[in-house]
Amino acid sequence: MKKKRGKKLMIFLYIFLALVILMIGQMIFTNMRTPKNLGVHDGLLAQVPKSPNAVSSQSDNPDYHVEPFPFKEDLESTKLAVINAIESYGNADIIVNEPNYIHAVFTTSKMSFHDDVEFYFNEAGSIVAYRTASWVGYSDMGLNRARYTSLFEYYTNH
Repeated sequence: MKKKRGKKLMIFLYIFLALVILMIGQMIFTNMRTPKNLGVHDGLLAQVPKSPNAVSSQSDNPDYHVEPFPFKEDLESTKLAVINAIESYGNADIIVNEPNYIHAVFTTSKMSFHDDVEFYFNEAGSIVAYRTASWVGYSDMGLNRARYTSLFEYYTNH
């Protein structure tokens, strides 16, 4: 009787371990690929996912909504201020720097997870639309919202 229980427990542990290894492998694989839905399409950044690891100034959902950045004097000074905010935060690589769009990837220091941060410079509205989302996982424990707050404060105060 004890041998059967021990054998069943070992089989359960092996299956559990295999599932954990598969989940970790999936996370590593996902963390290596840039999402395909990025960029500006008809004046809009991509919608945020349903998971609580993203925020956007273009979201209608109050749980995900943040305020857009106000324009500075002109497009050039606005972009420079955004780039300075990104650089001051650290752990970021600017992947795309186009006339009306910046895409940066921030890497978390502890687990090296990647988060996209996008800025759409809407000259007609004199605002900078903002979107950020994690590549991996369900929750980011508020990191993307905290990063937004840090970037916004740096941008508005410098």
